[in-house]
Amino acid sequence: MGSERRERMRALGARLRGLRADAGLTGAVLAQRAGVGQPTVSKVENGRMVPSVDVLGRLSRALDLDEVSSREVHDLLVAVEAAADEPDTDEASGDLASVGVVLDDVVRSARLIRSFQCVVLPAMLQSAEYARHVFDSARNASPEAVGRAVAARVERQSLLYEPGRESVFVLTEAVLRTWPGSPALMLAQVDRLLAVESLSTVRLGVIPWRRPVPVMPRHGFTLCDRETAVVESLRGERVVDDVPQVAAYEDLFSRFEEAAVFGSEVRELLLQVMTDFRDLDTPAAR
Repeated sequence: MGSERRERMRALGARLRGLRADAGLTGAVLAQRAGVGQPTVSKVENGRMVPSVDVLGRLSRALDLDEVSSREVHDLLVAVEAAADEPDTDEASGDLASVGVVLDDVVRSARLIRSFQCVVLPAMLQSAEYARHVFDSARNASPEAVGRAVAARVERQSLLYEPGRESVFVLTEAVLRTWPGSPALMLAQVDRLLAVESLSTVRLGVIPWRRPVPVMPRHGFTLCDRETAVVESLRGERVVDDVPQVAAYEDLFSRFEEAAVFGSEVRELLLQVMTDFRDLDTPAAR
């Protein structure tokens, strides 16, 4: 994310925080009045999330802003969005430590995580070596930056083991068969999936290649509780908090979930994938 855009996000957040303080409201009360999650208010005010036009309108109405103040915060949002396409100086220098930071922030405060992926394994399920290949593919990635990014990704995965959290992952079989590095790397990666699948806090489903997908997927996405969706694309991560859009992603996830196999069927599929990678790893296959 470009430094100018970060500054504009902070300016918008600081102004909203000041208006809330002037109104004598806590973040929790503002969130309740606006009909948004309290983490959303916190992230917007701290310059870590860009609100949609709908969410900004709700906050403005909940703060009972006059026309001048409403126009001011709207103009600040326009300024943020105008800076969206600026070059990312951190990424250009190879510093990947900020990759996934948006998803990190949203995931940490969520109790229910649902993720669908059709190309790359969900970040929370990636082994360190698989993640290293993901970050190595970024432009101008330095070994030091990749190491930091991998460490941050692995650290996030501790959330899978926390009691009181639920994580549901659905992926296409193509994800398991789109592999970087070597067959040995994927053998270790699939073995990790088998271990994670056994956790009581996790449900792992795969849509087998023999089943048609209910909808042609265009990209991966992660639902955090029932209030936000993080959409992942080549340009980075985008937080969606508009209620109808989140509901649409929830419906989409449900359809993919219905097409997937779970439990013993997914374990059998994963074991077959491991067999295939062992065959690729034999001297005769090289």
